[in-house]
Amino acid sequence: MANPSPNSNLARRSTRLAFLIAGFAGAAWAPIIPYVKFRCGLNDAHLGLLLLCLGIGSIIFMPVAGSVAGRYGCRRIIAGATLAICCALPVLASSGSIPVLAIALVVFGAGAGCIDCVVNVQAVIVERASKRTMMSGFHGLFSVGGLLGATGVSGLLSLGFSPANASFCVIFLLLLSGVLTLPGLLTGHANAGEDMSFALPHGVVLAIGVMCFVVFLTEGAAIDWSAVFLATERRVDVRYTGLGYVAFACTMTVGRLLGDQLVRHVSGRLLIIGGSLFAATGMLLVAAVPAWQITLLGYAFVGAGCANVVPVLYSAIGRQNYMPKHLAVSAITALGYSGILTGPAGLGFIAHSTSLSLALGIVSGLLAVVAIMGMLLPRVLLNDTVT
Repeated sequence: MANPSPNSNLARRSTRLAFLIAGFAGAAWAPIIPYVKFRCGLNDAHLGLLLLCLGIGSIIFMPVAGSVAGRYGCRRIIAGATLAICCALPVLASSGSIPVLAIALVVFGAGAGCIDCVVNVQAVIVERASKRTMMSGFHGLFSVGGLLGATGVSGLLSLGFSPANASFCVIFLLLLSGVLTLPGLLTGHANAGEDMSFALPHGVVLAIGVMCFVVFLTEGAAIDWSAVFLATERRVDVRYTGLGYVAFACTMTVGRLLGDQLVRHVSGRLLIIGGSLFAATGMLLVAAVPAWQITLLGYAFVGAGCANVVPVLYSAIGRQNYMPKHLAVSAITALGYSGILTGPAGLGFIAHSTSLSLALGIVSGLLAVVAIMGMLLPRVLLNDTVT
């Protein structure tokens, strides 16, 4: 296949499909987690340790994926990572061996991390070549993919499908969408003449990275712990526990798809502060109110509140001059994604020592800290509007 032009319709379409695949693959795993917990007889700490394997695989392979993509382009990395996910998912859905599950989670995490990293590399190149803002739309499709993955697998499980059979349905859809995506993925150098090496964030970039870390940690808590929380704390039938993430993903998806219009009418600072506080309120409802209906409502609040915080922070990174922009974006992406990958494991250890409700209450407190940090960000970073 020839290398498409970054500003072509084909490249833009494939970028959107790649974000859809990334969201779908990660969320399809969420409704299966309670089955793994009950199948293996794991407590919260053991499950948290097992989930850490997913984060380890992602964190190890994300920098490698970025480096290789810079040399060989995005197509090969996304194709290989999708195949890795397809190989790991049936093992996660059926194995009762903890060592085998740990290895499968490392492979699954490596695939998910590589896709998450490289689709953002592709998106940056395509957006720059097209000379118009498209990043919010791309990330909105990631949320759409997450919603479809969680809803689809939850629906299959509620119809009586086994986790293994549901995973094969996911694999079929991933392979089909992957074939449609490949022609528009870039094969040339991803650096477009710039140094794509990693740099440690500092100054305001570090502050923004920490804020991204907390918001991504919140998303990770919804993906990895919402189903377990509904099953163990709210006594919801395991077939329906994926609805917690569905509630979160629905409001986040709508918020992101409407985000560009919202940013034109509301200041970035207000979106960060208001969104973080709204999400903190939602997580407090999840942790403190015992009714499962309020738990679902709380997850919906969390998704709506978090929806546009990260896009606004990425826009702020584009206005700062503390670090080269491409290095700053790379650094906060790595720091942010470490929250979604390793944070849920930390919550598992806290839950084992105290309770899962208290662990989620701590997340609520961290979101309030993000709101405070939003008040302190330099005005010049938040004044401009996104068009």
